[in-house]
Amino acid sequence: MHRPAPSRRGFLLATAGAGAALGLGLAPAGPAVAGTPTHPRPRPFGRYGSPVARRTPKTLYVDPHGRGDLTSVQAAVDATEGDGWTLVLAPGTYRETVSVDTGRTGATWIGASGDPRDVVIVYDNAAGTPKPDGSGTHGTSGSATTTVRADGFTARGITFANDWLRADQPDWTGTQAVAIKVMGDRSAFHDCRFLGHQDTLYADTRDLGLFARQYYARCYVEGDVDFVFGRATAVYEQCHFRTLVRPDLDAAPHGFVFAPSTAGANPRGYLVVRARVSSEAPDGYYKLARPWVPSSDATARPMLTVRETHLGAGIDAVAPYANMRDAHPWQEQRFREYRNTGPGAAVTVPENRPRLTRAEAAAHTREAYLGDWRPYERRS
Repeated sequence: MHRPAPSRRGFLLATAGAGAALGLGLAPAGPAVAGTPTHPRPRPFGRYGSPVARRTPKTLYVDPHGRGDLTSVQAAVDATEGDGWTLVLAPGTYRETVSVDTGRTGATWIGASGDPRDVVIVYDNAAGTPKPDGSGTHGTSGSATTTVRADGFTARGITFANDWLRADQPDWTGTQAVAIKVMGDRSAFHDCRFLGHQDTLYADTRDLGLFARQYYARCYVEGDVDFVFGRATAVYEQCHFRTLVRPDLDAAPHGFVFAPSTAGANPRGYLVVRARVSSEAPDGYYKLARPWVPSSDATARPMLTVRETHLGAGIDAVAPYANMRDAHPWQEQRFREYRNTGPGAAVTVPENRPRLTRAEAAAHTREAYLGDWRPYERRS
């Protein structure tokens, strides 16, 4: 029997306690609606100044209630030009799509409260959503609530969400609904949340020849089908990945956590380190990963290393990997594990759990993947 789908509000509230669970030192979630402050804040921009006490000449303040320079994130992006701008976002829900083009490099977005539950950028386009101009549907990339093409982007304490639900359009095949697509090199996210269902976090590059580096620290990501995917060189450190119940399905698998599409020439793909994977679904209903070899790059060799990570019972320990297409079996890709724990990490069929040796593991660290870029050392 199919379970009823959650409402949009229920969807955004579903992970209201995620910050505390991640040990972010946040205030208790309580009954507050996502995107509203968890306690009164007479100073909407906190310790980051205000339009009358500007932190730097290149700092803009955004507040949907009109207490800043601008009321929307896209309007603030459009008001910047060149490198090094900072946007401070007051608590609130920003229902809009946002795009950062390649010319706006070195941007920093800060959630003013420090609690990602308070600052939510959300929209509800899916791949199958018709474009307003009648020229077709958005497609996967076009469904993204937020798109970042520029290099050097940093976000702290913000929720990026796509709250489109399959139950709204049960006959659609274009059910991909991206919360954020990140394509630039040196893109960092600290203490952020990424909420969606299918294709939540698209960690990608602008083109095949760019090995874009991305870093996600203490972030929370939820979804069901391929909800962390793309061809970036991406490090996910101390992150929490949560798999959702599929109301439209009665049997396993409900979906896949990772779907990397690493270019064959790229020696480094996705690295997951000291993280955890939990699930709302029944035990064993999720695969850890499947390789994505897109039609635009038939030479891709997807790469995923998961190390020192707790895999909950929601992961199928017997067969944690699957094929997306039989022409590209997962066994021929670059999938490896190292010293994982939890019921989903139990090695029952050794050939289904490719593992690194201790010597090989020394090459799979954040330092090796990110090179001379060290976002884990930066503080604001």
